[in-house]
Amino acid sequence: MSASHPTPAAESPIGIIGGSGLYSLLDDPQEVEVETPFGFPSEHPQRGTFGGKDVVFIPRHGADHRFPPARINYRANLWALRALGIRRVLAPAAVGGLTPELGPGSVVVPDQLIDHTWGRAHTVYDGVGPVVHVGFADPYCPTGRATAVAAPVPEPLTMVDGGTMVVIQGPRFSTRAESRRNAREGGTVVGMTGAPEAGIARELAMCFTTLALVTDSDAGVDATTAVSHAGVLEAFAQNVEHLGTLLADVVSALPDTDCTCRHAVDGLTLPFELP
Repeated sequence: MSASHPTPAAESPIGIIGGSGLYSLLDDPQEVEVETPFGFPSEHPQRGTFGGKDVVFIPRHGADHRFPPARINYRANLWALRALGIRRVLAPAAVGGLTPELGPGSVVVPDQLIDHTWGRAHTVYDGVGPVVHVGFADPYCPTGRATAVAAPVPEPLTMVDGGTMVVIQGPRFSTRAESRRNAREGGTVVGMTGAPEAGIARELAMCFTTLALVTDSDAGVDATTAVSHAGVLEAFAQNVEHLGTLLADVVSALPDTDCTCRHAVDGLTLPFELP
């Protein structure tokens, strides 16, 4: 790898997996080529400085937003970050609100997840050999969550501590009946990329924290409106600068500690060595 950026006290870099609208956040970005056992990530990672720290960014849908949710190579994205020395991942994402209180501009830091996706590669441990069962009762990093909810929130965003992310298959949006079901199950926000992203991060013993930016009320919340692609993109564009400010503060404050997430596979027999 070419020239690196200085980091205080040899602190490990922080990974960000997010929308391509966040690409311009990095100062002096340099492209890093990484190949993984699962192929190439969505895009070559970009390494630069953000929030005063060494950060590596991968746009989960690709720089030109070419990968639909079910075609994202989640395994390669996270493996590539770990191979670059990253153990802390922040994952901003656009979501729909499943309760009337969560309108556009709310930033939910979820503590739980419900996975309704299918047909995706959900694990890095899917080969014949030692079977690996990784604990996932609490899917998000407690240190990352605490850091995120303590960060100053730029207006007009509002911070919500805790919630359940429901992940649907996509790329279509939910029917009103599906949306109401997701709310009855305890969901507070709904997205299309939170799984298997969070689960694979746990399998790789990485700290993973989602900042879910609400762009719309989902179909079951307001019977007079319906979610549209154009509306989601417009709401995200209106708040992406504020989200970038929030992310910078979270990155700046995120400690490089020996979190419990980093011990997720301790004592397990793995079929291969992690990078």
